[in-house]
Amino acid sequence: MDKQTQIELEAAAFRTLREHLMEKRTDVQNIDMMNLAGFCRNCLSRWYQEAANERGIEMDKTQAREIFYGMTMDEWKTNYQTDASPEKQAEFEVAFKENVGDKS
Repeated sequence: MDKQTQIELEAAAFRTLREHLMEKRTDVQNIDMMNLAGFCRNCLSRWYQEAANERGIEMDKTQAREIFYGMTMDEWKTNYQTDASPEKQAEFEVAFKENVGDKS
């Protein structure tokens, strides 16, 4: 497989993942994704932002999240986010440190 085809296939897989999480599985909570897989929608949008910034494209966290969520974070939270139990929040603290780093 040539490099361009590989890039196109990877991009298509990413777009499908984004669409799946944005449109088909809005019931899947970010905290559950982070606790189980070590990444969530916010991680995906951050990676998108970092890739843009590395290529000289100015993009902040808010812009990247709107691209990934298809709406603002406030809209997403209002429409889809549910409350997390204290146990899930404690698991998240561990998963976040292991996969993203310390919040400070």
